[in-house]
Amino acid sequence: LLIQPLGYEPDVPNRRMIDPNRLAAAYQTARRDLLAERVAEGHWVGELSSSALSTATAASALSIVACHTADEPCREACRQLARRGIEWLARRQNDDGGWGDTDKSLSNIATTMLARAAFQLAGAAERHADLLVRAEGCIEAQGGAAGLTRRYGSDKTFAVPILTNCALAGLTPWREVSPLPFELACLPYPVLRFLRLPVVGYAVPALVAIGQARFFHRAPRNPITWLIRRLAVRRSLDVLRRMQPASGGFLEAVPLTSFVVMSLTATLRADHAAVRDGVRFLLASIREDGSWPINANLATWHTSSAVSTLAAGGDVDLDGCLDWLLSCQHRELHPFTHAAPGGWGWNDLSGAVPDVDDTSAALLALVAMSNSSPSPSRRRIEAAVDDGLNWLLNLQNADGGWPTFCRGWGALPFDRSGADLTAHALRAIGAWRELLDERRADQAVRRGFDYLSRQQRGDGSWVPLWFGNQFHPREENPTYGTARVLLAYRDAGRIGGAAARRGLRYLAANQCRDGGWGNPGEREVTSTEETAVAVEALLADHANPHLQGAIDAGIAWLVAAVESGRYRETAPVGLYFARLWYHERMYPLIFTVGALGQAVRRLATSTTR
Repeated sequence: LLIQPLGYEPDVPNRRMIDPNRLAAAYQTARRDLLAERVAEGHWVGELSSSALSTATAASALSIVACHTADEPCREACRQLARRGIEWLARRQNDDGGWGDTDKSLSNIATTMLARAAFQLAGAAERHADLLVRAEGCIEAQGGAAGLTRRYGSDKTFAVPILTNCALAGLTPWREVSPLPFELACLPYPVLRFLRLPVVGYAVPALVAIGQARFFHRAPRNPITWLIRRLAVRRSLDVLRRMQPASGGFLEAVPLTSFVVMSLTATLRADHAAVRDGVRFLLASIREDGSWPINANLATWHTSSAVSTLAAGGDVDLDGCLDWLLSCQHRELHPFTHAAPGGWGWNDLSGAVPDVDDTSAALLALVAMSNSSPSPSRRRIEAAVDDGLNWLLNLQNADGGWPTFCRGWGALPFDRSGADLTAHALRAIGAWRELLDERRADQAVRRGFDYLSRQQRGDGSWVPLWFGNQFHPREENPTYGTARVLLAYRDAGRIGGAAARRGLRYLAANQCRDGGWGNPGEREVTSTEETAVAVEALLADHANPHLQGAIDAGIAWLVAAVESGRYRETAPVGLYFARLWYHERMYPLIFTVGALGQAVRRLATSTTR
């Protein structure tokens, strides 16, 4: 009913166009819903999904603190909130006995092991004995500790903390917990990037705290190693303390902060300032239902994305956004990653860290703000943009791509270059090219597109670093990655090139039967997020007759979803640090407005012709 025949066009045989009135109405509905999400200060905050993994780690940490602190009010608060977290977990066990990272996630061994440990540490194992029997079965079915190792490979960023949590609960022997060289944290920061640490750059606090927990519970037999580590305990803890933000939450992340708190507390340092501030963060982060999210929010990311999306559809009242977004730009050397000034993090809180994706998003949003701002504001914008562009260009890796935080730190996940990050950086550089030295910009863009060309897979797809699909055999999301990369080709005027054509064909060929995108095939699952980004990318070549069927069916899917209200249903497509899944209330709104806005404009252009 949605797709109505409007006659034939000479270059598009049997073309069936979308009813323009229903398309326009759906776009206005989604746009209105997105604008309604703005907070009183004028920006967007959103809401991350509650996380079983975060809830389990927070409950474990607070249970351990309750057993060791001499502060009676703190002990009682920790005990009560840990109990609430346990009850939340008990209500959300999956049918197979395990837990996934979110309430919409498939069970995985990491979260299930952490949940089991949380019940044990909270003294709730006997009360929930039947539940834990089923959890044990799920863990065994996924291979136990060996299955955990298979999940994370050589990256110890998350595997060692999980095993440490289990060891603190008495469920895993300490000999199975790999020792971490926490003494290396005492070295000058620039040296660390050359040492190939077994954890990613952002995890130095975990390296210190968990490394010390392993050291105190199972000391090394080598006397020289023991002496070096013993002498490094206080100094490395000082490094950890200097990296702790004012909020008390490392990266504003519940899991990382929980691992630090439980590890230090278990070595009889519950009164240390790092533990006290970490506990304060955890107590402040719990939700009304007794759960914790993986992070406080993605306010900067959402605001930048929403501004760019809305501005592309016409004039938008941006009062409040500009000052707020400019205030989020980091102006000092960051204590966590030693990132230079000039970048943006994912929110405006003290624990956020400047990164390529959020900096690129902010730079693109400032394009829209510059176009609608008076001269004094434009001068402020250009000053911020100049710093942001230099920050971005200085992070380009030797392979031509862009990493998340630090140039050339290593090859572990979230340290290496990513196709989605590189495409986003290229779009931001292209949007502000007139402010850059022409030779420098040309070189950066050429190397960036060369990197993307090398990263394209044989089927035409690109795989992102920060998004996934839990139903994909490797938990990858080529739909999202390909769509985001194609936007860089679109903005650079390269959508007609061979690489872009292969990417467009990939998207069209991997559409689900219902017209959406997600996981095609026998187990077909579609999502608003993936459908919207795919449609927006395909619209970059909307006149291509070979793509018309896929475009029209995708638009029809989105319009019907908006009309029914189901377009606001979220899917766990986001990947956080260490491949932790999340879903976010803002993603369906922002992505849908972007796709339908493009569709409205393309249809208007086609009608004019």
